[in-house]
Amino acid sequence: MGNGLSDQPSFLSSIPFFQSFHIAILGLDSAGKTTVLYRLQFNEFVNTVPTKGFNSEKVKVSLGGNRTVTFHFWDVGGQEKLRPLWKSYTRCTDGIIFVVDSVDVERMEEAKTELHKIAKTYENQGVPLLVVANKQDLRHSLGLAEIEKLLALKELGPATPWHLQPSCAIIGDGLGDGLDKLHDMILKRRKVLRQQRRKR
Repeated sequence: MGNGLSDQPSFLSSIPFFQSFHIAILGLDSAGKTTVLYRLQFNEFVNTVPTKGFNSEKVKVSLGGNRTVTFHFWDVGGQEKLRPLWKSYTRCTDGIIFVVDSVDVERMEEAKTELHKIAKTYENQGVPLLVVANKQDLRHSLGLAEIEKLLALKELGPATPWHLQPSCAIIGDGLGDGLDKLHDMILKRRKVLRQQRRKR
């Protein structure tokens, strides 16, 4: 299948690529990663099964300030045996979305370990991180301050820009705001990298 660009004037063909951001969606199994992906893509709840490998979708998202941005999402399975593969999806990524289940107190420590492992690998130094605190609509969900503490987000250090976003992926609450923040962090990082290159 073609990419549908061949029939467009050549000056347009470069635009979609410039605007497409590569985003890896990670997190423990059952955190709601695929629900987040399909809510963003179809704007509806899609009943999902555990992801055995990965789902990949290009999604046009309307952000604040009348911006439309294309994100290329890679939603990677979160079962323990699949986690070593995460590294290959975060190589050269523009941003990482890490989804946590706000109700699953028992596994917050495990989520913290995986989150820090991926944020601190050499290739991901400085890659913006959007932590989606999913299932905030449920009665026993933890508050943001509690989640921030349990995930030790402040320990990620100044090199990693991050934002913690409350969300309910089933109805899509909070996802747009989170992507807005992630997009801003990505643009800021690109600007810094450009300036560093100029100085060399």
